[in-house]
Amino acid sequence: MSSTRFVRTTVVTGTALVSLLGTAFSWGAPAAAAAENAPPGWESAALDLATAHRTTQGEGVTVAVLDSGVDPDHPALKGRIAKIGPDFYDSDGLRAGDEGYGIHGTAMVSGVLKAAPKARIITARVIDDSDEVKLERSKDGVSPLAKGIDYAVANGADVISLSLGGGMFSDLDGGEVAAASHAVQKGVTILASAGNSGDELNDGNFPAGYPTVISVAATKPGGARADFSTVRTHNTIAAPGVDITSASRSGGYRKISGTSPATALAAGVTALMLAENPDLTPAQTRAILMRTAQAPAGGHDPLVGAGRIDAAAAVRAAADPPGVDTAPRPHQGELKHFAAPTGTSRISHPPIDRDLLAIGLGAAGGGLLLVVVGLLLALRPRRRATA
Repeated sequence: MSSTRFVRTTVVTGTALVSLLGTAFSWGAPAAAAAENAPPGWESAALDLATAHRTTQGEGVTVAVLDSGVDPDHPALKGRIAKIGPDFYDSDGLRAGDEGYGIHGTAMVSGVLKAAPKARIITARVIDDSDEVKLERSKDGVSPLAKGIDYAVANGADVISLSLGGGMFSDLDGGEVAAASHAVQKGVTILASAGNSGDELNDGNFPAGYPTVISVAATKPGGARADFSTVRTHNTIAAPGVDITSASRSGGYRKISGTSPATALAAGVTALMLAENPDLTPAQTRAILMRTAQAPAGGHDPLVGAGRIDAAAAVRAAADPPGVDTAPRPHQGELKHFAAPTGTSRISHPPIDRDLLAIGLGAAGGGLLLVVVGLLLALRPRRRATA
């Protein structure tokens, strides 16, 4: 059984940061009082959520948050979780408040709801947010993430939010490729974190690297790439990812940073678009997000993809979608899909400190769907974890 390796990254700045998977957590003082939604921060203004919300708040759209579990009693989530699905990661019987359960997932759900307050949320546990390194998972050989994606599709998801991903030792998983392809063919849009390795590496990162998935980078105030946000040629779009006010385990709120909260916000914006036009295909959704984003100088680049998304512009464009090919297809950019981008060195600043959180995501059979990404993977040097 093969394992997909997920990176637990620790970024050291003026305050202690604790990263869980795709997210670098910055723990500040909790908010004095809880609110129905996580309090708005700079990210709400940057995305122009207020304007978008005058048109729609995500009514009728189901977003599946596949993560470490969720605390349904948090004030930002209470009464807003339509369904808590199975624990595909482990059968340990963990629940909210237990070590390794729900810290990351609760924060991510609050991010989705900040962007789409009236979206319908379903969840399933596919990762662990504890510090332990666990290699043996999915003894039946099927990735927990693949199971989670299949579950989301079977339970009516319109959007799947994956605030997780592998780092320098991430391996493609055949079962995940198949599940993601099936989801998109069923009309489900999938978004995943680009990763928090900065510009140190441009190696494969999954699930963000799967051709059917929208890879979300993180920006800081002003729109530039956040220093930790991974540089990759297959980055699709970006969203705010620095000091994002999110639900914390205490029942209050904390500011967190990472491509994980960026992905949650982007998934919420996607829900707004689908509420405005339920007939949008995943390809049209991707095209609108890219075409309405605040593009970097020179257009699409490996730093922030097509640029920071604009919720108001995306919702307006959803009403009159572009006529694009609706069939899933591989990345159409340079064939340096997993190589250092032209003009971007592999290391241009001190390396970000890293620990490895290995999560066993067993490989399902490769299948014919792997052909979709075969040529791209042929160019990628294979790495294995030694820890």
